[in-house]
Amino acid sequence: MSIDGPFLCDAMCGKLAVYLRMCGYDTAYALDRGVEADDAVLDLSRAEGRTLLTRDRDLAARAEGVLLTEREIEGQLRELHDRGMRLELAEPTRCGACNGRLQRVDPAASTPDYAPDSRDEAVWRCCDCGQCFWKGSHWKRVEKTLP
Repeated sequence: MSIDGPFLCDAMCGKLAVYLRMCGYDTAYALDRGVEADDAVLDLSRAEGRTLLTRDRDLAARAEGVLLTEREIEGQLRELHDRGMRLELAEPTRCGACNGRLQRVDPAASTPDYAPDSRDEAVWRCCDCGQCFWKGSHWKRVEKTLP
């Protein structure tokens, strides 16, 4: 069975949302939307046409979502991979913080103090929250974690 997005991760799968965003998947996180109660999660999933990813057996059944049995991120990623989901890092397209679209920063443009100079390294900025991203040490750690 292949798993299709876009996705909604419930409150138990916040770290997974970040990893899926880094793999280019449109992945909302329920707590980012102020949603935690099962009925509200279901409503959000249905309203936005998102496949629910959860560790809650009853919620997964009600949503016709994907039930994850592993607690740790490595196990959750392995479960999704084993179900046919492609998990690899591509050019950054999704904000790890808010799921907004990323846009490459022009080398002539300035970047915040926490980001590298865009003349020296490729940097992307979120169109929604403005956060900057680059392929640094976190990128390398995530890449090693993917199945």
